[in-house]
Amino acid sequence: MPSNKRIAVWMSEKKLQKVNWEEFESVCHSYGFEVFKLNLNESIESQGPFCVLVHKLTDIIASANLGDIRCCNIIQEVENYISQNPSLIVIDPLPNVRKLLDRYNCYSIIHSTDLYTYGVFTPNFCTLKSMEKDALKHQLKIANVTYPFICKPVLGHGSRSAHEMSIVFSEKYIVDIRTPCVAQSFISHNAVLYKIYIVGEKFCYVERPSLKNFQASESETIHFDSSDVSKADSRSRLSVLDPEDVVSERIKPDEKVIEVIAMTLRRAFGMDLLGVDVVIEKSTGKYAIIDVNAYPGYDGFPNFFEALLECISKRISSDT
Repeated sequence: MPSNKRIAVWMSEKKLQKVNWEEFESVCHSYGFEVFKLNLNESIESQGPFCVLVHKLTDIIASANLGDIRCCNIIQEVENYISQNPSLIVIDPLPNVRKLLDRYNCYSIIHSTDLYTYGVFTPNFCTLKSMEKDALKHQLKIANVTYPFICKPVLGHGSRSAHEMSIVFSEKYIVDIRTPCVAQSFISHNAVLYKIYIVGEKFCYVERPSLKNFQASESETIHFDSSDVSKADSRSRLSVLDPEDVVSERIKPDEKVIEVIAMTLRRAFGMDLLGVDVVIEKSTGKYAIIDVNAYPGYDGFPNFFEALLECISKRISSDT
């Protein structure tokens, strides 16, 4: 066990406000750790030493990817500190978080796992870059992306626009696509989304509202904010099922399949803090993974701080 038992935490002010810091300090203390808030406006070296870095740097990484000089410098300093301190445990590794931020890369990683053997899949997808209608039609056809499909920003984090999406119902409205984006076949799932929260070897899932069932049609494109639709208390009109889709009894997810998804994706992404959005296809009962997020909100995860400290303790034990 390292003699220096300090945990550095960095997350945005907005996310910090949702954290009960006193409770977190208390749980850290009970596991024999001191915890402090890392200040990225000061030298990281001067705030050391620490043995664990827990971070939610997704927005800064995303801005750096878009060329923001200040964010590039911050990430460079963090990476320099990590490389100069090879024993530092980083939750989660920056290269792995980077892969996850690009939705196309994210879906490709899911697609490359063996989850399909459990009836789990990620709906057909492709990146759309062209502004030209025939080129878009060709890309969609090659990738077997069917109508209706959802257009999602390539960058899964970093700004409000990461949640701005569209549903395109027919070829007629291809002109509405805002490129670049990732197009993904829409899966009808009775307006129910399951969020799997992963903390190391532990996981749980919560139910959230989602989009109602849609079919290919001549309907105009719908633009929406996914975070507004899937909040726990959301009352979006897009979540109201048509009368013929209302069912009296809902099928509960199979706990074993949820566990397989959680453990498989933890390994595939090489990360300990993950949120996975899963829907159950209405027509087949198969599980479709429609998004994965780094360090989600964990609303509804029982004893999150204890789970996190358990994860940290296991990482330290396995690294020494």
